[in-house]
Amino acid sequence: MRRFLPRTLRGRLTAGLVVLVALACLALGLTTLFALDGLLVGRLDQRLSASGGGFAAGLAEEKRPDAGHPPGPRGRAEGTFGARLLPGTATRAVVAEDRTDAPVPLTPADRRALAALPVDGHGHTLRLSGLGPYRVTAVRGDDRDVLVTGLPLRPVEETVHRLEGVEATAFAVTLAATGTVGALWVRLSLRPLRAVTATAADLAGLPLAGGGVALPGPVPVTDPRTEAGRIGTAVNGLLGQVGDALERRRAGEERLRRFTADAGHELRTPLAAVRGHAELALRRDGPVPAEVRHALIRIRSESVRMGRLVDDLLLLARIDTGPALDHGPVDLTRLVLDAMDDARAAGPGHRWLLDLPEEAVTMTGDEHRLHRAIGHLLANAGTHTPAGTEVSVRLSAGPAEVRLSVTDNGPGVPAPLLPEVFARFVRGDAGRSRAGGGTGLGLAVVHAVVTAHGGTAGATSGPGRTEFAVTLPVSPPDGGPEAGDPAG
Repeated sequence: MRRFLPRTLRGRLTAGLVVLVALACLALGLTTLFALDGLLVGRLDQRLSASGGGFAAGLAEEKRPDAGHPPGPRGRAEGTFGARLLPGTATRAVVAEDRTDAPVPLTPADRRALAALPVDGHGHTLRLSGLGPYRVTAVRGDDRDVLVTGLPLRPVEETVHRLEGVEATAFAVTLAATGTVGALWVRLSLRPLRAVTATAADLAGLPLAGGGVALPGPVPVTDPRTEAGRIGTAVNGLLGQVGDALERRRAGEERLRRFTADAGHELRTPLAAVRGHAELALRRDGPVPAEVRHALIRIRSESVRMGRLVDDLLLLARIDTGPALDHGPVDLTRLVLDAMDDARAAGPGHRWLLDLPEEAVTMTGDEHRLHRAIGHLLANAGTHTPAGTEVSVRLSAGPAEVRLSVTDNGPGVPAPLLPEVFARFVRGDAGRSRAGGGTGLGLAVVHAVVTAHGGTAGATSGPGRTEFAVTLPVSPPDGGPEAGDPAG
């Protein structure tokens, strides 16, 4: 049954209205038909009662010896039925026709039906095989006989059938008009709900996780006392709360970015000083105790690592603030070769494989930031896999985009960590070794730089195979110069 019901609220309300009107029309039609049928049959009964069996009594007069001639219809209505019964048996039955009385042949079933009539002077419906339905009344005669007089019911039935046709036509027009007007009225009444639905759909389609989105306008509320008005008021309140939360989040992220940028700038100077003093102390002539030299080497290496961390933080802070990228020709083949040389020097225990196309792959973008992203992508494979791991780097070019993938046969990234592998300060210590100690910002830098160029970054991992792949458009998303254009 549910399959035939409309799915929308507008359809259900319209269908319900049409069904209610149809039931009302059906009840009205049946009441009218029964009332008319009862009225017409009642008038027949009155006419039969007024006749007092006179027509049937004429049948008895025709049998008397002094009867001179057949009485004929004597002004009676055409089709009047008369029958005379002696001891429960119909002796003669006639029907009044034009200027004469026509005899009616009676079957045994007709005779039994006539004999079973109550002799009470009231009207009863009788159906004879040769005549059809009649309204008859039976009274006692003067010769201990029963006089039956009847009038045909066919005019009553024809009148009722004509009324049925008129009512069917009128009700069909009424239902069609009700469905059309009701659908328009329901559509007009549900217009506030459609506005609420459209606002909710717009809100659901917004990337709220990014924070910097423009919320849809408030829902117009005409009367807050109605159901649609209450829903619209609730949705407007929800929009206000979401807008306030997004604004507070944006303000908090802005403060965090400013703090990160300021802290990075402030840390650069003391880190450079610490590194410079450590290198100066290591270059000092004369004997230096072994433990002091070891401490100085550790100070220099940690200052270098902290410097890289500060550089990554500053790069992420600059990308978050949304500055325009440098749009110039970038030779990705050369960047990959340089990053591969650095990765081989940092991870001599790995097997590094390189797959490059025959022609140089170029694009338009920010060369400095792309170099940082590619370096982090290769350093991630070398840092988080054990010695002896095979790392394959493949660069391919298409008509509109380029793809760089780094694949290794190491232990893999844990499944719970994989969806967040490009988030900041996320490290897979449980599944990969930390030979060099990662900061958790390398892949975040990769994702930020690739996204800023209008590309995508993804990762797939399983036991024995992990692949990090980035896809970059050949042209920048803001319509900068094409790759290889000198104007870039």
